[in-house]
Amino acid sequence: MAGLSLVLAAGSANAGPPFETDDPEPVEPGHWEVYGFTLGSFVHGESAGLLPATELNYGALENLQLHLVAGAAFNSQSVTGTEFGFADVTLGAKFRFITPTEDDWWPQVGTFPMLSLPSGDVTRGLGTGRIHEFLPLWVQKDFGKWTTYGGGGYWFNPGPGNKGYWFTGWLLQRRVADDLLLGGEVFHQTASTTGGPGSVGYPLGSRDSTGFNLGGVYDFSEQYHLLFSAGRGLQNVSTTQFSYYLGLPWTF
Repeated sequence: MAGLSLVLAAGSANAGPPFETDDPEPVEPGHWEVYGFTLGSFVHGESAGLLPATELNYGALENLQLHLVAGAAFNSQSVTGTEFGFADVTLGAKFRFITPTEDDWWPQVGTFPMLSLPSGDVTRGLGTGRIHEFLPLWVQKDFGKWTTYGGGGYWFNPGPGNKGYWFTGWLLQRRVADDLLLGGEVFHQTASTTGGPGSVGYPLGSRDSTGFNLGGVYDFSEQYHLLFSAGRGLQNVSTTQFSYYLGLPWTF
């Protein structure tokens, strides 16, 4: 239960909706992004996720975005049943420190440090019970209708049986219509817990894992949008047999 919760918490903190991989582009100064969303992961008939949840992004200054994620978590296990309650809260600040013009060949570059706070009940599998920090570096380049971005960073992961780990990902997407953007990503995470085959309990995160997602963005208007993605594991598939994200952002 704790292993699945940790995988979920890391995914929700990493994510650049609707994907795990993030980008360096912040919200414009004085503007907001308000998301209502749900996400989840499924492993051998057990699941954990956020439903409902809210993400707030605010352009505080030029090249600086403030970030908050809060909501309700669910954790459904074959042994303990289904638990539902307040989830861990994520705070962050995205800062872009290289901003090229359209004619420049070099990419955008930024960082997006985050804190995952232990507001969920760890005894019910609704949180990790610890503060986790993520220090990433993201780059992005646009080519007409194509956009590619990626990078990664290091998670500080305290707690018994845990260890710090790396997350990396890369995404390619294309605007296929005026109101539709489609893309796909591949991401990799090193082991987040100690132990391995033959160890007691064989923790879920004790091996490296790789996965992918396919998804996109549909624009109902300039203010209202639909974000969606789904995917699964490629390496160490037992950590994620299926995952999804579905969100309705309001931008203004």
